[in-house]
Amino acid sequence: MSSPGTLITVAPTGAEVSKADVPQLPVTLEELVSTAVSCEQVGAAMIHVHIRGDDFKPTLDLGRLKETVAALRSETSLVVQLSTGGSVRDPESDRLRVLEAMPDSASCTMGTVNFGDDVFMNRWEFIVALHKGMQERGIVPEYEIFDLGQLTSLRRLLDQHGLPAGGHVHVDFVMGVPGGMPGDAFTLTAAVQALPEGATFSATGIGRSTLPVMFTALGAGGHLRVGMEDTTSYSKGVPVRDNAQLVARAAGLAKIAQRPAISPDDARKLLGVHI
Repeated sequence: MSSPGTLITVAPTGAEVSKADVPQLPVTLEELVSTAVSCEQVGAAMIHVHIRGDDFKPTLDLGRLKETVAALRSETSLVVQLSTGGSVRDPESDRLRVLEAMPDSASCTMGTVNFGDDVFMNRWEFIVALHKGMQERGIVPEYEIFDLGQLTSLRRLLDQHGLPAGGHVHVDFVMGVPGGMPGDAFTLTAAVQALPEGATFSATGIGRSTLPVMFTALGAGGHLRVGMEDTTSYSKGVPVRDNAQLVARAAGLAKIAQRPAISPDDARKLLGVHI
């Protein structure tokens, strides 16, 4: 299911990059809100949020999550999506509790994947619990796909437990993670062909796969996720200045592809987010 416009999601922080290594990474609430405002101005319609604690390390503290959702809603019109992945070391109970912050959307990773030297664990029972928890709360999931076989798990989930809140299936292909599917045109094309009927997709290229994935996604009628969670290099040897720089590039390429960036309100309609 292709779209005449492009949903651009910004993933500004993530859980892997250190503030000490990348000083421009937004980690405080003030930095995150400022980033969100600037990214919305240049074309982002949704923000995929990981938060950090006072020590700048990843946290799933529920109070901070609620405060972050409220601040982003107050200062922007963006669709607010919280990560239920956290970091690879977060327990399932904390990851499920993320839903209590009541974002518009939340991630639901469809399987376990080697994540560099670590393992990102997503047991089937946990996936089902996330899916059902979002159904009960009216939170729209974005199904994160790190490998092609996870699309089979998605079909199984939908067959056994029904459509998500909002009634529309949207996935994000996370490509180029060491241990997951490669970030190239051939793999993305195969993944698109295996989508459930009527589903839409965004695609994310990690690191050097950013541009190949972006070009292919636009050509295949898909949407884009960009941000410093996924790459801290703008080009070879050139560090990213800020997240808005990555969003602006994506919006420019979408315009060239004659599929310009859509507004947050149009993103809500596309995803089935309650307005």
